[in-house]
Amino acid sequence: MNNENGFHDNGHRPLIELRRLHRYFGETRAVEDMSFEVFPGEVFGYIGPNGAGKTTSMRILATLDEPTAGDAFVDGFSVIDDPDRVRRRLGFMPDYFGTYQNVNVREYLDFFARAYGLRGKERNRSIDSVMEFTKLDRLAEKPIDGLSKGMKQRLCLGRTMIHDPAVLILDEPAAGLDPRARIELREMIAELAQMGKAVLISSHILTELAEICDKVGIIETGQLLAVGTVDEISAQSQAKSRVRLRALGDGQPLVDWLARRDDISELTAESELLSFNHEGGQAEQALLLREIIGAGFEIVEFASKTKSLEDVFLHVTEGRVQ
Repeated sequence: MNNENGFHDNGHRPLIELRRLHRYFGETRAVEDMSFEVFPGEVFGYIGPNGAGKTTSMRILATLDEPTAGDAFVDGFSVIDDPDRVRRRLGFMPDYFGTYQNVNVREYLDFFARAYGLRGKERNRSIDSVMEFTKLDRLAEKPIDGLSKGMKQRLCLGRTMIHDPAVLILDEPAAGLDPRARIELREMIAELAQMGKAVLISSHILTELAEICDKVGIIETGQLLAVGTVDEISAQSQAKSRVRLRALGDGQPLVDWLARRDDISELTAESELLSFNHEGGQAEQALLLREIIGAGFEIVEFASKTKSLEDVFLHVTEGRVQ
């Protein structure tokens, strides 16, 4: 049960919650039975190809669309029953935003601050705070149509957080940015999470998400296939690791020994260097190494390639949804 501030009686609660969310457009099932939670201070990465349902579910959270079935909650309030309260607690940064002629940075932020009902000193404090956070204060008088792509993204982020929302939804915020601008954006998102905000971010740049996200959700054709940390999803999906091993002496006995194991596949040998796929996590790999040494082989190198977010995504989505 929620009180006026949206708090649940159980104390620790998610700031974003999707409960069996569905959204259909005729025969197209854009979102189907989707559920997940994002807690204060968490950055949740939304991964999926174009048309997977990311933007549709984000628009529902932002009260720009309504679900066919199910519900979504922001800071404890339903997007269906309490859309006005949701909008006051949420900032939505779309993948594209328009600019206006003859409007400078401060005027642009002032317009949105007024739209959120901020007045007088409160509005000025909010604008100053946002410009300082995004480092746009030195560009306060610059026309926004003359800003670089990176500065425009900062301005859009500033617009999104002008009313100090508890929840931020960022749709492809790093698209088109140069490497330095991406790093700076990543630092700002991490700082927002440290403030206790819940951040939902979608991106096609999976390496970016892997570096800043506490959890990820993998979505394809409207269905959420996996949710958790990269390590958790890797374990759940039983994705294989590629192990590289180097032994002293004749490597053929070790090749024969490894080939008899059911947890090893795609074994290749080149001189003293062997490589193979191994089913299992780090604990299983440590056990494997002990067993190899226990069998009398002299190992001088043993390393496994850590599963990247791209590896996990490709493994989870392969053949799962048609």
